[in-house]
Amino acid sequence: MKIFENRNFVKLFFAALASQMGTTIGNMAFAFYLLDRFSHQPSYATLAELMYSLPTLFVFFLVGVVADRFDRKKVAENCDWIRAFLTVILFGSLFLNSIPLIFFLLFLRSAVTKFFYPAEASLVQGILSKEQYAQAAGLNQILFSIFMVFGVGLGAIAYQTIGLKGAVVFDFISFVISAILIRRCKIPMEARLPNGKAKWKDFSLSSTYRDFKDGILYIVKNKLLASLVFGFFVFGFVNGAFSILPIFTMKYELSPDNYEKYASFFAISLGAGLLAGSLIGTFLSSRFKPHQMMIYPIFVSGILIFMLGLTDHLGIFLATVFIIGTCIGPINVAIGGWMPKIVHPKLMGRVSGWTDPLMMFAQSLTLGIIAVVFPKFISNIEYLYYGMATVILFVFLFYALTLPKLSKELEYSQRKLAQRTGKEQIHIS
Repeated sequence: MKIFENRNFVKLFFAALASQMGTTIGNMAFAFYLLDRFSHQPSYATLAELMYSLPTLFVFFLVGVVADRFDRKKVAENCDWIRAFLTVILFGSLFLNSIPLIFFLLFLRSAVTKFFYPAEASLVQGILSKEQYAQAAGLNQILFSIFMVFGVGLGAIAYQTIGLKGAVVFDFISFVISAILIRRCKIPMEARLPNGKAKWKDFSLSSTYRDFKDGILYIVKNKLLASLVFGFFVFGFVNGAFSILPIFTMKYELSPDNYEKYASFFAISLGAGLLAGSLIGTFLSSRFKPHQMMIYPIFVSGILIFMLGLTDHLGIFLATVFIIGTCIGPINVAIGGWMPKIVHPKLMGRVSGWTDPLMMFAQSLTLGIIAVVFPKFISNIEYLYYGMATVILFVFLFYALTLPKLSKELEYSQRKLAQRTGKEQIHIS
């Protein structure tokens, strides 16, 4: 791919790879550790997942503003250094065996992570052409898919071989590698500081509120962008459920004695499906419109998630999960390639700063509900899958009614703008 001739993109891509690796393996090792130590209290594992999503609610009004007002390269790099430092403290806290302290450090580390991705995504937008956005989105989705395939398995292997402490050390090394790769990037200042250089003395509560308000007003005024952002919010419910339900499904229903192995198989099935779907989506992105790549796969995904609650056969469960992943891949490629085209580079950080908190709010809400209702009020996991399917089918209905119309309106406005620009150039010449 021509996109890999861009050295800055290659370094950012592998920095994101290292950063995600550092997050995934340690998080999964903690999940297995808590399920082993507190086997009769599954809410502990849910609370650990909550520590990864809940921080968004405390920093969401800052992350987008920081990515747009400050040097995006330095923000991304410093996030890695800070997470590496917190990981060292986390390693030391393991010897104290204090679960509240561990949860607090996981919370802090996750809070810093929220600043990383808007800055990194904004940098990618600044170094690629619009024609490469869909390719970049496909590659990022493939990267995510790889971690879905191997993340849980690597976490389980790390936990069983080098233990929880070894997994934390691995986290530290990954964050350091990511920071070094970002430092080596040679990115133009206009991509790093699209809004000009800002000083800390200009960073006040009033200016933060103003920038934050500008971001939400920009989203609300753009109906297509608002529809996509709403989709992120709803998908957060599904992400929250999928982050913990598979482990519960294996431990309490399908394979109690080998839940670690089959939880890994779930991640492999979903990740392999995402990988296949991402490859298909990248191929189809130049042949189909984004809304077409979103609406129909969302409908199929909703039906298949409903089927997950109906089956008690492990093979059928895993095969269904694979097909769900294949459907989700093109959806993510379509959204990832569409949003940079409709968002102004100067506001990309603030828009990204809204999508993540909306997803994380929904994810945190879902995890909180699961921690409360399972198994005290709802002992059958299949009802949780039915709830997920209902949410997905609602999104399908919403997008089927709105996206085709909004897509046509966007194409019409772009044609008008191109015609007006062409006439102005002819008039000048």
